[in-house]
Amino acid sequence: MSEPRRRSGRALDGLGALVLGLAGASLVVMALIQAWQVFARYVLNDSPGWTEPLALLLMSVAVMFGAAIGVRRESHFAFQSLEHALPRAGQALLKTLSRLIAAAAGLGLMVLGGELMVDEWAVALPGAPLPSGLRFAGLCVGGALILIFALERLMTGDYVAADEGEH
Repeated sequence: MSEPRRRSGRALDGLGALVLGLAGASLVVMALIQAWQVFARYVLNDSPGWTEPLALLLMSVAVMFGAAIGVRRESHFAFQSLEHALPRAGQALLKTLSRLIAAAAGLGLMVLGGELMVDEWAVALPGAPLPSGLRFAGLCVGGALILIFALERLMTGDYVAADEGEH
């Protein structure tokens, strides 16, 4: 692997680790919020209104960030029977096509999610003192991450875990 590719790979390894950590933290915080919701409703008999919108926001972040990591590692849902049945040239063509489709999807999610986020920003989120546009932040940022990681796959080829590439 050339030095520029190695450097960009290391930078994106750090970004990937951060994104994976944020997705995991979102899931943990979402579970804690839901636990508080159940406790407050059934023990305190005082159900807070902010828990559901915040849990949904965190779920969006977890799902979109997890999808971005799936694109980076190419561990996302795929039908690979045709790819495996083709000769190497055909496999390379299908991988490139798949990566281009992922990049286009990421771009679309980023742009359209960003438009929704901006359009809804001035509206208050029902039940929580937050802008309603935050509901689309995971979509927008997750789309950008999908785009970045799909472009990485297009430029550097198949994913190799950091510990595997050092040997």
